[in-house]
Amino acid sequence: MALDFVIFPVLIWLCYAIRKFDLGTEVVPNLAFGTLWVSFLAVLALSLCGVYRFIVRTFNEAFIVKLAMATVFTVMGLYAMAYFTPAFIPTSIPMMFGFMMFAWIWFSRGIIRAIVKSHLQSDIPRKRVAIYGAGNAGQQVAATLYRSDEHFPVFFIDDDISLSGQMIGGLKVYHPSHALNLLAKQKIDEILIALPSVNRIRKSEIVKFLEPAHLKITEIPGLTKLVDGEIRISDIQEIDIIDLLGRDPVPPIPELLAKNIQNKVVMVTGAGGSIGSELCRQIIKNQPKKLVIYELTEFALYSIDKELHLNTAIEIVPILGTVLDQAKLERIIEQYQVQTIYHAAAYKHVPLVECNPLAGLKNNAVGTAFSLNAAVKKGVETFVLISTDKAVRPTNVMGASKRMAELYCQAMAEAQNQTQVSIVRFGNVLGSSGSVVPLFKQQIAKGGPITVTHPDVTRYFMTIPEASQLVIQAGALGKGGDVFLLDMGEPVRIQDLARQMISLSGLTVRESGTQNGDIEIQYAGLRPGEKLYEELLIDQEDTEITQHSRILRSFEKHHSLDELLPIFDRLNNLTAIQEDVDWALQHLEQYVDGYQRGKEIKVN
Repeated sequence: MALDFVIFPVLIWLCYAIRKFDLGTEVVPNLAFGTLWVSFLAVLALSLCGVYRFIVRTFNEAFIVKLAMATVFTVMGLYAMAYFTPAFIPTSIPMMFGFMMFAWIWFSRGIIRAIVKSHLQSDIPRKRVAIYGAGNAGQQVAATLYRSDEHFPVFFIDDDISLSGQMIGGLKVYHPSHALNLLAKQKIDEILIALPSVNRIRKSEIVKFLEPAHLKITEIPGLTKLVDGEIRISDIQEIDIIDLLGRDPVPPIPELLAKNIQNKVVMVTGAGGSIGSELCRQIIKNQPKKLVIYELTEFALYSIDKELHLNTAIEIVPILGTVLDQAKLERIIEQYQVQTIYHAAAYKHVPLVECNPLAGLKNNAVGTAFSLNAAVKKGVETFVLISTDKAVRPTNVMGASKRMAELYCQAMAEAQNQTQVSIVRFGNVLGSSGSVVPLFKQQIAKGGPITVTHPDVTRYFMTIPEASQLVIQAGALGKGGDVFLLDMGEPVRIQDLARQMISLSGLTVRESGTQNGDIEIQYAGLRPGEKLYEELLIDQEDTEITQHSRILRSFEKHHSLDELLPIFDRLNNLTAIQEDVDWALQHLEQYVDGYQRGKEIKVN
């Protein structure tokens, strides 16, 4: 204010001097202290319009609007002064003063801003950033980075040829084909993808295109976080490999999602696990009457119960218990009048189950049998078993135990018509507790090495939300004893996954036998019971397409309930002695197609 009050008399003198080409001309004649009145008028207009409330080093478009308003009011005030007072103010003077006033405020604040930013950032090295995407989001990002103490935007990269070579917000736009060569020349430290609405396939293509630069690649959040029109530095995040591997999900069919859930009492076993917890989240969105969450691990149950209570007013009933307690399952189902059960409880870590075969068999196979027995006995309408691709021609106890669970469900579905039983089989889910993605992230953070079992090992991947939605929809398609297969897309080579995660971190792979690169990939050999390739089908022929484009129905070989009941009774009573383990594995070889006992199995 003080600075402006001192400068404005100089500006009004300059207006008169330019008009008359006379530096000694009288300023605001016929009005005592005329220059001070003009200065007071201009400062008052700036103050009333809120110009002085802006923090100088962060002013933006709103500042320009306020300044323009203050300038207009000042010009109008000068014309009013000329009309209502004896002051001699020629018609051209207010317009000249308005122009100079606007220019002075803009120029002086720019100088102050530059001095302040230079002082604050003198000792702070700023990351040089190239922004991929010159649209509205990219421009918001650039403006935010300009105000940042840690980042400095250098140029835009955009696929639109018409923008190539143009200047947007003070930054030049380059086509990707030209920009790749500039990254090293311009000493870029990071590439930020500012395309919040781009689909996963396109994002993956962009990342693969940028990989040769060996720079860290980050992104801004999705459109939902841009509603307020302001992006913060804290919103910039690393690209999640899950976004690149996962496909764009097919929109769910609403009636299938709601069929077994809406206004019904739903129960989820294994509710604290990766799939179980996401099932709970999806179920809550479809408005059940009540949700019973059944879990063996106390902390897992506490975590999902707390999360669900924060996000819904629907009644959540947390039950701590094991699926091997059929009596308790029956009591819970009867007490809360459960209508739909999603059975996700299982041991799923292949090497651990291989070392503990009886525990795995009891929990996965017998636990499923007890859960289904309780459901049928108490009149549950729908029972859905969450199975795995490892149940197809398994080479490990975990997969064989899940196939035994499937066989029991198929047999029970055939033996009764009270409960509709369905089986949903799919591959790995990204980000789950058993996924390689969290493990690789930890190994990269420690500087490596990344451990991969085999150079050619491949797996199917799907995001947890997509898998959970498809499980719910598949359960609604069931007619009884159905085996549903989720379309997992194309299998991913784990070695390629590791390399892409290293690249996204801005690091390079250190190839074996050299010292060049940052992170080494080591091959540890296949673990006990592990396969190179997973399958979803036992018989490729007997399948049909369902109402949903990513859900297939399979018709597979099964056994009668009378044949399986003695096997499951004996499994439940086995103890950890060699004879029992031998008996269990012998029967797995008999009933599970493709299974052969591994050499590493122990009696634990």
